[in-house]
Amino acid sequence: MTEITDTSGSAAKSQFILYWGDMGGQWGVNRSVAQIQALLFLSTTPLNAEQISEELGIARSNVSNSLKELVAWKLIRRVPVHGDRREHFEAEVDVWEIATRIAQGRKEREIDPAMRVIADCVAAAEAESGLNPIVLKRMKDMQDFLGTVDTWYGQMIAVPKAKLNLLMKMGSKVVSLLTITGKKSE
Repeated sequence: MTEITDTSGSAAKSQFILYWGDMGGQWGVNRSVAQIQALLFLSTTPLNAEQISEELGIARSNVSNSLKELVAWKLIRRVPVHGDRREHFEAEVDVWEIATRIAQGRKEREIDPAMRVIADCVAAAEAESGLNPIVLKRMKDMQDFLGTVDTWYGQMIAVPKAKLNLLMKMGSKVVSLLTITGKKSE
């Protein structure tokens, strides 16, 4: 487990970084990547790789690789610091923007390829003689589901943050509104 050398003396900050790293591991993200993102998210000033390495107790090479990954996800950015030639980094701090960028990255890396592969499988299955129709139906059900997820994502990404926040806070009340307007759930 990473030993955090927190110069601010905040146990809560250290706990947040460690917890975020553990959650990242559960989501399929390298623990170090998640911890660096958390550290930069909480940092009030840009940090360089050496500072990150020292504070988190992570090898400098691991920090460099993790920073490249976070830049690629657009969760952090390079920023110049006057009088210092080293690269410094700061995190995106708008939680809605973070969630949007993560959702976009996951869609591109997981949903889009799955849609392409399943479309190929459905096409092959339709051309195959003797395939049990239940198998084809299940493939098409999965294809339809992923298409619905893709459409929903496209719609939700266009909703302004304030309205999306309100929609999420409404929760199950949205279902009640659908029932009131005559749309029955299945």
